[in-house]
Amino acid sequence: MQCTTDRFDAMSEKDAVALLLECCSSRAWAYSVAAARPFGTRTALLATAEAAAENLDGDDLAEALAGHPRIGERAEHPASRREQASVAEADADVLARLAAGNRMYEEKFGHVYLVRAAGRTATELLDILERRLGNDPLTEERDMRSALAEITRLRLERLIIEDGE
Repeated sequence: MQCTTDRFDAMSEKDAVALLLECCSSRAWAYSVAAARPFGTRTALLATAEAAAENLDGDDLAEALAGHPRIGERAEHPASRREQASVAEADADVLARLAAGNRMYEEKFGHVYLVRAAGRTATELLDILERRLGNDPLTEERDMRSALAEITRLRLERLIIEDGE
């Protein structure tokens, strides 16, 4: 459901949180962004939402990550299916390498490999995965947080439009 910034600002907290949970599955994130209303502009909303996603910690971060499927596996969330559409067309070798890489990544870092899949081919996603497997934990945490914020922002941009758009 798309809505304007003004409509989002006027929603009940329950409705605003439900809309936000379509972008990021962290309830703490959704309540935090909803509580910061009114925004007045889409730009202000997006900036607040992105900063809140980058600053998630502990169980809230784990909840956000749990809302993302592994790259290359069938996604239940409509946004994830759309974002990973290119993976459906990948050949068996790329899919097998993605599956193996996902397992190695999770063993090394303890959470799902998170990357913006929208607009990228399966081969590009595999290349990024293989590069990030070489990251140290601190670098990877920074990359993962950046990816979470980027994905959240892209999803929110699809849902919240400026008045008159």
